[in-house]
Amino acid sequence: MKKPEELRSHQWFGTEGLRSFSHRARTRQLGYLPEEHLGKPVIAVLNTWSDINPCHAHLRERAQAVKRGVWQAGGFPLEFPVATLSETYQKPTPMLYRNLLAMETEELLRSYPVDGAVLMGGCDKSTPALLMGAASADLPAVFVPAGPMLPGHWRTEVLGSGTDMWKYWDDKRAGLIGDCEMAELENGLARSPGHCMTMGTASTLTAAAEALGMTVPGASSIPAVDSGHDRMAAASGMRIVDLVREDLRPSAILTREAYEDAVATVLALGGSTNAVIHLIAMAGRSGVPLTLDDFDRIARTVPVLANLRPGGRYLMEDFHFAGGLPGFLTRLRDAGVLHLDRPTVAHKTLGEQLAGALVHDDDVIRPLDAPLAAEGGVAVLRGNLCPDGAVVKHIAAEPHLLEHTGPAVVFDDYRTLQRTIDDPGLGITEDSVLVLRGSGPLGGPGMPEYGMLPLPDHLLKKGVRDMVRISDARMSGTSYGACVLHVAPESHVGGPLALVRTGDLITLDVPARTLRLEVDDAELERRRAQWQAPPPRYGRGYGALYQDQITQADTGCDFRFLARPGEVPEPYAG
Repeated sequence: MKKPEELRSHQWFGTEGLRSFSHRARTRQLGYLPEEHLGKPVIAVLNTWSDINPCHAHLRERAQAVKRGVWQAGGFPLEFPVATLSETYQKPTPMLYRNLLAMETEELLRSYPVDGAVLMGGCDKSTPALLMGAASADLPAVFVPAGPMLPGHWRTEVLGSGTDMWKYWDDKRAGLIGDCEMAELENGLARSPGHCMTMGTASTLTAAAEALGMTVPGASSIPAVDSGHDRMAAASGMRIVDLVREDLRPSAILTREAYEDAVATVLALGGSTNAVIHLIAMAGRSGVPLTLDDFDRIARTVPVLANLRPGGRYLMEDFHFAGGLPGFLTRLRDAGVLHLDRPTVAHKTLGEQLAGALVHDDDVIRPLDAPLAAEGGVAVLRGNLCPDGAVVKHIAAEPHLLEHTGPAVVFDDYRTLQRTIDDPGLGITEDSVLVLRGSGPLGGPGMPEYGMLPLPDHLLKKGVRDMVRISDARMSGTSYGACVLHVAPESHVGGPLALVRTGDLITLDVPARTLRLEVDDAELERRRAQWQAPPPRYGRGYGALYQDQITQADTGCDFRFLARPGEVPEPYAG
C-alpha cells in the first residue's frame, strides 16, 4: 500500500519548497483545510456533462455521488470539466474529435496533481476517448458509464432510440404514417437522460469497458435514472481510492487477454460495428496489437446471445434486469471463451468477479444452446474492393442479401446522395448496390455515420426495406441493414472504392467473407492512372492536425503521434 509521501500529488503539496508552499496556499484559496487533502489520494473526476449532451445530462449530479464515495474512502476529489462529444448535435461528426478528448484526458491527468481518475462518459465517442487517454497516462482509473435512457413509448409500442427512428422515418417516406404520428414519435422516442437504450454504439462500448475490467461489476447496463446508478457512481468513487493505494494501473488491466475478452463480448452481444475501430485504437494505446483478423477469428468462436435491438427484440433495461453484463459473461465463461485469471479494477481476477452472477431471463440473454445467431454479429470482409478490410453487421441484415451480386449506383458524397436518391433516372432497383464514397476518415471528414444509406422512395413504397450498401463511412450502432462499412483504404486516399463506376457489378459474399468489384485488374489500373487526389480540406487549426495525423479505419483512426510507442516524462512539480 502506498504511503502518503509516495503519492504522486505529494510532489505538489507535501515538499518544503516555494512551489509546494504556493500550491498549498492556492488550495486554501479554494477553501480547503489542510486536513481535507494533505496526505490523501487526489482523485480527478473527469466529467463530460454539458447542456447540449442529452446522454450525459445527469452526470453533473452523478459527479456528486462519485465525490461522496471518494471522501468516504479517504480521498480528495477534484472535478474537471472535459470536452463533451454529443452524438446528437456535433458536426460533421464527434468522431472527428474523439482523439481531441483523448489528448485532453491524457494531458490533464499528466499535468495536474492527481493520483487517480474517475472517468465519466457513455455517449459513443466519450467512452473510447476517455479510456484511450487514461491508458496513455497510466494512472489508476475507473470508468463510470452514463447508462441507458428509459425505453421509448408510442401508443402501444415500446421504442428503441435510433433503431425505431430509422424504421418510422422510412415508413413516413413510404406514406404509411404522417406528420401527426411523427410528432407523437418525436415526443416518445427519448424519454430521459442517458444514452441509446438499444445495443447501439454507446451500450456496446460501455459493455466493452466493463468486459475490459475498467468498471465496477454491472455498471454498464444500469439505467441512467435508476437509483442504482447513483450507488454505482459512489462505489466507483470509493474504489478508485483503493486503486491508488494499491497502485493498480490501466497497464495491468488492459492486457491482450482483456482486449480479446472485450472483442468476444462485443461480438456475442451483437454490438455496434463502431466497436471495431474504437477497440483497435484503445488496444493500440495499451501497446496491444489488435487487428481486424482478431475480430473475424473471435467472431467464429462465439454465438450471439443478447436478444437486443437492433438485431433482436429487447432493450437495455430488460438486459439489466436479466442479469446485466455479469450474467451475460457467465455464458461466455461457460463456453470457455474468457480469460478468467486476469485482474479487474474491482477484483483480483475476472473469475472471482463473475462468481455468483446469474441470468434471470433466458430469452433476453440466451443460453449457449439457443443463440440468436451461431456466430458473432460482425463479419470482416476482404477483396479487391477492400484490400485492408471492411465490416458488416450481418445479423442486422436481411439474410437473402448476404450473398448478392448487383450493379453499382455510385454517389461521390453524401449531399449528392441526399439530393438525388429518389431520382427515377438513376434506375435503382432492389438488386442495385448503392455505393457512397468520400465519407471516410479523411473524406468525411471524420468518418460520419452515413453508412446506412437511405433507400429510394419508390422502393420503400413497394415494401423494400433493405439493400446492399457499401461505403467508407461508419453507421450508428442503432442502425440495421446489409451495410458494408469502413472500406479501407478509403476513397479519399485512392482506395479501390474511388475507382468504382455506376454499372460495375459488385459481389458481396458474407459466408466467404469477401467483397469484390467484378472489374478486371487492367481496367482498374487504367482508372487508377486517371484518378486525382482531392485537395486538403483544412488549411489550419485542429482540422489540419487531424488530416495530417489520422490513420485509416483498419488501424483505429488514431493520430500517428499518439499511437506510436515512446516515453513521456513526468512533469517537474518543484
